[in-house]
Amino acid sequence: MKYLSSASIAAISLAFATEALAVEWNVSVWGKRREFTEHIEKIAELVEERSNGDFTMAISYGGLSNERENLDGISIGAFEMAQFCAGYHPDKNRAITVLELPLMGVETLEQEVAVARAIYAHPAVQDEMAQWNARLMMTSPMPQYNLVGTGEPRATVESLDGLRVRASGGIGELLAAEGAVPTSVTATEAYNAMESGVVDAVSFAQHAHLSFRTIDVADWWTENLNPGTVNCPVVVNIDAYEALSDENKAILEGAVDDAIQHYLDQYALLLEDWDNVLEEKEIEKVRFSDEELARLAEEAQPIHEAWIAEMTAQGLPGQELYDLARSSLAEAKAAGK
Repeated sequence: MKYLSSASIAAISLAFATEALAVEWNVSVWGKRREFTEHIEKIAELVEERSNGDFTMAISYGGLSNERENLDGISIGAFEMAQFCAGYHPDKNRAITVLELPLMGVETLEQEVAVARAIYAHPAVQDEMAQWNARLMMTSPMPQYNLVGTGEPRATVESLDGLRVRASGGIGELLAAEGAVPTSVTATEAYNAMESGVVDAVSFAQHAHLSFRTIDVADWWTENLNPGTVNCPVVVNIDAYEALSDENKAILEGAVDDAIQHYLDQYALLLEDWDNVLEEKEIEKVRFSDEELARLAEEAQPIHEAWIAEMTAQGLPGQELYDLARSSLAEAKAAGK
């Protein structure tokens, strides 16, 4: 009978230990790979590389959940990481909807990142997310939304009256205040809604107009309406995060800044080519006058005040969160972001 040497036993033990320590996370996103998901793709690449393959992520585009249920999936541990947008269920993530208020003055993606980071770090925000067993990991910075639409272009506040538009969050509130009829169909439903005439226009950032093909059926694009944007965090399941080794926690957190920078670099390339896309598809650029934009800014202020009052009535520090968003934006602009 042959006996294994002590060296062989040690090697086998090490192999089993290494296998046992390996971690694979499932990640739930939607649509297809695009600029909006590049930071997720990058963080998966980085954690695998920096952990020497001991920590990997399997990214699923719609195979694990739909976008409206990703936060629910995180809460029950159906997957370890997910992306969602606050406007899909504002009652579940009330505090971060401050980032979706219209016409807040954010001008760049770098400013968007800075403001989101400040809000995500606030204890009230973290506590609310913890109710869903979710830990905020990083934002998905998007430029100001604009509309693509069919039929006659809309270039005045009055022309928004009666416009059936896919818009959520603060953007939807602002447009509704001008007589538009917003609906919050999901991104994946937007093309069919527009093609079938259920909506006249869709509010998206540039990447989404391309990815979800709304640009393919559009006649016009509001070049400078810039009513606001939506906030779409990437979160991780708290139990899964706490189960990571200290080394893998450090690897995950250390990859965030690099992943965000990769996202910003990819989005910059898209924005550089946007005018070419509009020309190629013969989309008319529509510009609102300074007077029209100033009027919209006045209309936005009561929405801000109503948000503060509503959050305060619900026991959240509405004024504090609003002031934090404003101050962090001012700091970002002062820093030249």
